Amino acid sequence: MGLTGGIGCGKSTAVDAFRVLGVPIVDGDIISKKIVEKGSEALDEIASFFGDDLLLKSGELNRPLLKEIIFSDSKALENLETILHPRIKIEIKAQISQIKNHSYVIVDIPLLVEKNYQEMFDQIIVVDCLPEQQVHRVILRDELSDSDINKIMKNQATRDDRNTVATKILDNTKDKEFLLSQINRLHKALVALS
Repeated sequence: MGLTGGIGCGKSTAVDAFRVLGVPIVDGDIISKKIVEKGSEALDEIASFFGDDLLLKSGELNRPLLKEIIFSDSKALENLETILHPRIKIEIKAQISQIKNHSYVIVDIPLLVEKNYQEMFDQIIVVDCLPEQQVHRVILRDELSDSDINKIMKNQATRDDRNTVATKILDNTKDKEFLLSQINRLHKALVALS
């Protein structure tokens, strides 16, 4: 099942809790970094499309330069996503197929809604909180400004968009114990169903 949430909603806390419960986790962020490692087919395609300036002397991706390019040019972002997301989906499926003898698997995908990953899953868990809580939590965690956080949030799916695709919403508007209690209940229910 897919798990997502907006910035500052507590997705990482939820994933860590499922991991502690022994649930296998497929991490979309790790996959997206791995597929652009030095010498990879995706990195070669990115360099071919965007230019060799995106490669450091070491042959690795110049991530800060790529971010600069895609945040200032929506067409560049679309082109990058065309290169990356099909490969990410293939790797997610490959990793899921290797997991045996578990009641269920969590696939952690920050951009699940934005990049249309929902068709891959029969169930989608959304970690949810209020937008003002997102801003407050990210300020404490990352020391970003309100305006930087709001820019990030504007590029993510809205709260309503995420909650509309959810088959289960984990309410993270209270404290961590409240979130963990919901995760424990959900885990027991999913294990019982399998």
